[in-house]
Amino acid sequence: MELVTISALDFEGCYRAVSTRDSRFDGQFFTAVRTTGIYCRPSCPAITPKRVNVSFLPTAAAAQQAGYRACRRCLPDAAPGSPLWNVRADLAARAMRLIGDGVIERGGVPGLAATLGYSQRQLTRVLTTELGAGPLALARAHRAHTARLLIQTTEMPMSDIAFAAGFASIRQFNDTVREVFAVSPTTMRAELRRSPRADVVAPGTPGLLTLRLPYREPLDTGWLSWFLSAHAVAGTELWDDDVYTRSLRTPHGHATVRLSFQPGHVRAELALRDMRDLAPTVARVRHLLDLDADPMGIDDALGISGTDGFTPGIRVPGCLEGSELLLCTMIGQQISVRAAGTHLARLVDALGERIEGPVPRLFPTAAAIAEHGAEVLTGPARRVAAIVSAARAIADGELVLHSGRTADDLRRDLLALDGVGPWTADYVTMRSLADPDILLDTDLVVRQGAARAGIDLANTTRWAPWRSYLSMHLWKTALEHRGALVREPALQEAKTHD
Repeated sequence: MELVTISALDFEGCYRAVSTRDSRFDGQFFTAVRTTGIYCRPSCPAITPKRVNVSFLPTAAAAQQAGYRACRRCLPDAAPGSPLWNVRADLAARAMRLIGDGVIERGGVPGLAATLGYSQRQLTRVLTTELGAGPLALARAHRAHTARLLIQTTEMPMSDIAFAAGFASIRQFNDTVREVFAVSPTTMRAELRRSPRADVVAPGTPGLLTLRLPYREPLDTGWLSWFLSAHAVAGTELWDDDVYTRSLRTPHGHATVRLSFQPGHVRAELALRDMRDLAPTVARVRHLLDLDADPMGIDDALGISGTDGFTPGIRVPGCLEGSELLLCTMIGQQISVRAAGTHLARLVDALGERIEGPVPRLFPTAAAIAEHGAEVLTGPARRVAAIVSAARAIADGELVLHSGRTADDLRRDLLALDGVGPWTADYVTMRSLADPDILLDTDLVVRQGAARAGIDLANTTRWAPWRSYLSMHLWKTALEHRGALVREPALQEAKTHD
């Protein structure tokens, strides 16, 4: 299966996906039906509309802007996100990643444009051309989705939901919900009690939201489970009984998330200090687990059959915070993952902010590590100095780590840091930007996996743009061969190249 392009949707390909109710395309495009005024996901179980009555749009925002309302049967806004935002590195894709993280809610269109380095006019023109809607309409669609989740998963008063979802007024909230979902907020909440939705768990403990985060099948849960458990940092992360728990900073405070893999979805329990952080927290969790990937398309391109030693549905783990990923990676250079865990646990215990919950601390801020890291970190003086220097660059704004950056620019800035070599720059770029096409060909474990799989790492262009996934397959192949793919991590060789 090939990814649907944004700027020129193929009518025949889209209609074929709708006719067969192919769920692999959910989130990649939306079906707008003129006779009903409704837009759906491709897998909607309703009767397939006639060709003359449908058009295909790249985003839910484009459908809403054209006057269509969301189907209440298939809930198109609850589909997995488009994998194109990771595959593409152009302005539109980078803007979509930042919009999903709530940048417009916090800084408006001027903030989004400044972050991307474009004028508001340029940004609006590009997004409208590429995605069928400008930045405000795209943000409005995200707000509508957040509002629906809060309406259906909490008992919060509607006035609180309005502001938590990012609306400027209760009237704007009410009007948007009616326009997008064709019902009032109170009716939507009442409907949940009669018919639970696919991505919603009935309201439970006040202050705790439980969601079902969808993904495209298949999903190699074994790989993600191992990766999360092997790299869990005591104090801020916990892997226990196949449940991953961790704390994270959010734009308006902090949150604790509990994640477990279930058939067809990830169960996510979110404890948010501020409900305005729901959308960015969900976006970051989806990024961490690479839930918006198109595994069948990737596996087809890589030639993964399930019989050649590779497991279908592997994901490239992302991150919750780019600065944390960089500093953790630098601390783990040239030592085993177990030793890195010990160093990181000590750092978290000494400098991490204490919070309530099953994981008692937040990962230390870059500013805290810049100021006190040299007092806590041990090891070669040059390595400690490099870590502290990187933390200071982040704290001072000299190094910017966010999902709207291009891979080339980020890699260049990382390589300019003392103590960061090509492996670290590639690894951090791959995970922080969800870049699908970074081959970790200097990694010893990847090389061992390639030797076992009979793959020549000097000639990998045929696997573009999916070489990050190839790296994960080769990593896993080598680790399985040595019997290391268990709770006890064995990636120490991967840390010796910088």
